[in-house]
Amino acid sequence: MFDYRNATQERAREFAFSADLDQLDVSNHFLFQHDAHWPLFERLRRDDPVHYHAESRYGPFWSITSHDAIKAIEADHHRFSSAKGIGIVDSPGAESSSFIAMDPPKHDTQRATVSPVVAPPNLAKMEDLIRSRVVEILDSLPVGEEFNWVKHVSIELTTRMLATLFDFPFEDRSKLTYWSDVGIMGPRSGHVSSWEEAAAELQKCLEYFQGLFQQRLDPNHKGFDLLTLLAHNPETRDMPPQEFLGNLMLLIVGGNDTTRNSISGGVLALNQFPDQYDKLRENPDLIPNMVAEIIRWQTPLAHMRRTALEDVEFHGKTISKGDKVVMWYVSGNRDASVFDNPDKLIIDRKNARQHVSFGFGIHRCMGNRLAEMQLRVLWEEISKRFYKVEVVGEPVRVVSNFVKGYSELPVVLHPLT
Repeated sequence: MFDYRNATQERAREFAFSADLDQLDVSNHFLFQHDAHWPLFERLRRDDPVHYHAESRYGPFWSITSHDAIKAIEADHHRFSSAKGIGIVDSPGAESSSFIAMDPPKHDTQRATVSPVVAPPNLAKMEDLIRSRVVEILDSLPVGEEFNWVKHVSIELTTRMLATLFDFPFEDRSKLTYWSDVGIMGPRSGHVSSWEEAAAELQKCLEYFQGLFQQRLDPNHKGFDLLTLLAHNPETRDMPPQEFLGNLMLLIVGGNDTTRNSISGGVLALNQFPDQYDKLRENPDLIPNMVAEIIRWQTPLAHMRRTALEDVEFHGKTISKGDKVVMWYVSGNRDASVFDNPDKLIIDRKNARQHVSFGFGIHRCMGNRLAEMQLRVLWEEISKRFYKVEVVGEPVRVVSNFVKGYSELPVVLHPLT
């Protein structure tokens, strides 16, 4: 029996390529905590990219691990539904609790309501604000002293942007990170001791936002934030409480975890591949492409789930009606048939934007351009100030098979000479 709790990449590789396929449990969150999941996905891509796991702690499910198969499932929203939840976990209330966990037409209506806040014209207006906040954060950091990059940069920048998008009280912005962590990881977040306690904390989140929402319902209230857009649209102003909470958590997690973990992952990747850091210093114009490559390499959300609405013949397999289908973005982004040398960060990779980190089809992340802008501006300003953001210790990864992220990344800043 493989010891997932104490996995290493070396042990995982030996196990992955010697065990029967039915023994591979790619859903085990300890694999992700130890960054030891890669060999198991490599084996599945090679030998069975559409694989049925008859048993797991989450019940039976299909693993979709190749790039082309993931995109095909994503594109087929008529036969593969989001309305049973988007995570591998079957949690009460997950069904249709937010627009990402809905099918058309309701999905389309709710998404269209909030998408204008991250449309290109509005993003262009945000860039100066993002840059000013990046500059403020970077200029406050200690140079030559060790500190936790996740806490002081990744979390701080994304939380400030979330507060802006919601027009949320700036002094309370840390609540947004707290609710994101509790909602996704529950007791593994370190903030609560049980999922019941997590649910109670999310109820506080709902009550806080309901108070803000009541203010935005005033027809005389002017604003272009997410809450105001929801409040002023007849299709969304009367959402049931749990649907409102579901959409809040979607927007909070989507605006927080993905960007935050790509910010941390980019620093780690450039340290693991110092030739690419040299390439960046020589040509900062590569930053926009590097951002796409960082998002591919990091893959901040490891998977998304669909449920088959009918029996489907797919890649030579029969996926039965009601089956849970898990698209492992983290595997599709390392598919060697699409990306040469996929495990390496290559900041001038020609097809970096073919990654599936943002999904594909009607559920593609609506905030992808905002995430890219934050990362681009951050690296532009880092390059003006520091010769290197040096990682000086092992990262601490979160215990999750959904959010692929970090709680600690010890670094030291080296100034330009």
